[in-house]
Amino acid sequence: MKTTLEQWQLLQAVVSYGSFARAAEAFNRSQSSLSYQLTLMQERLGVTLLTIVGRRAELTASGQQLLAQALPLLQGFEALENRSRALKRGERARLDLVVDSIFPKDRLFSALRCFQQAYPSTQIHLTEVLRSESCAVLQQRQADVYIITPSAEMMRQGKLLLEVNFVAVVRHSHPLLDLPAPLSQDVLMRYPLIEIVSREQQQLPYRQITASENWTFTTIETAIEAVSQGVGYGWLPEERIKNQLACGELKLLPLRQGMRRATPVYLFLNQEEEQLDDETALLVSLINGRCPL
Repeated sequence: MKTTLEQWQLLQAVVSYGSFARAAEAFNRSQSSLSYQLTLMQERLGVTLLTIVGRRAELTASGQQLLAQALPLLQGFEALENRSRALKRGERARLDLVVDSIFPKDRLFSALRCFQQAYPSTQIHLTEVLRSESCAVLQQRQADVYIITPSAEMMRQGKLLLEVNFVAVVRHSHPLLDLPAPLSQDVLMRYPLIEIVSREQQQLPYRQITASENWTFTTIETAIEAVSQGVGYGWLPEERIKNQLACGELKLLPLRQGMRRATPVYLFLNQEEEQLDDETALLVSLINGRCPL
């Protein structure tokens, strides 16, 4: 005959509370019943799991090894029951969020951590997109919350959260920095430009060429790395490269104009704000709170 999940839960409780009496009280059962279950469990395993040290129940070496292996199962079962209770209360099982990749990650994950503490049973499904993909995903209306850069005609439907500053930068040893300042567009065109584009844009047979070479990347991280390695120059989110700027790895390009470019990021909802459920309303509030204008 095998051990049961309840017996492992009782064993964990005895160790946590340090006594049979307190563990029995927590499980709303008699001390003799709890003691019987743990005795039966040890008989079935053929291993002594507990020993009494003074007035406190402690695990033996074998008990420590076995309970450590069982703990992930016990925690998973507890999470399952918690989620079941949350669903019974009417909490959402899933919330879909679309975020532009330029949105500051520290603000995003700060909001998500707080949301997780309030609604641990609601899963966030996050999709990251580039600016060029924003309009298409917004038109599909398949997510609950969008943090994106819309087209000009769509802006009035959303709420401005913040503006992300892009700065023209280059590796500290790049030859552009050896030329007389300020640099003109004609000078820039003679050097490779690093751009961040979608996969669809990469595959277009005809694209506007703004430099002698255009190196395109589909993630901000690889674009930053390309500029940092001296592959070319580019406009990168200032907040994402603040450490490289501070240590001198990257340098601002002394341009005649356009050294900085501001990109607005907007919040869009799939329904009217007054109709939002509690989970979505909290997420929206947390995001708004981290984007003071």
